[in-house]
Amino acid sequence: MLFSCSNSSEEVRNLLEEKNLPIGKAKNAYHVYKDSGSITSKLITPLLLDFSNRNKHPYNEFPKGIKIINFNNNAKDSVTILGDYALSYAKTEISEIRGNVVVLNHTDKSRLETDQLFWDQKTKYFVSEKPFTLYKEKDTVIGIGFECKEDLSKYLAKKTTGRLETQE
Repeated sequence: MLFSCSNSSEEVRNLLEEKNLPIGKAKNAYHVYKDSGSITSKLITPLLLDFSNRNKHPYNEFPKGIKIINFNNNAKDSVTILGDYALSYAKTEISEIRGNVVVLNHTDKSRLETDQLFWDQKTKYFVSEKPFTLYKEKDTVIGIGFECKEDLSKYLAKKTTGRLETQE
């Protein structure tokens, strides 16, 4: 016996969207992003779920954690972002990273730790309203809520405590 059915690829995508199923799945993904022949970032994750079939808000989900390494100045400066869970929205280029979030600036050895982080990839800016700890040179800043550039420079810390050394 021989059976056959015909569904268009659009019908299949719509079915996956209705059932809230990913259109693609990747295990142990290692993705390298390049711009003009230079590596700009690397993404490493044990599991990537691709929900790009969503019409209004296509996204990627990283349910088992994520590691992103961004390179600036011809790969001399780098920033590493780690988290237990992440969502990345394609249209807005905003990502949410949750659970044991750590951002490391390898150039100046600064480190940010928090439970949740929103990352605007267009403006290269981090925002959070959760408790955080920022280690910068000899300073340790603890607070609730902050904003900063992707390289942890020029930060705005809210509801802060901690030890800060000043010139005066």
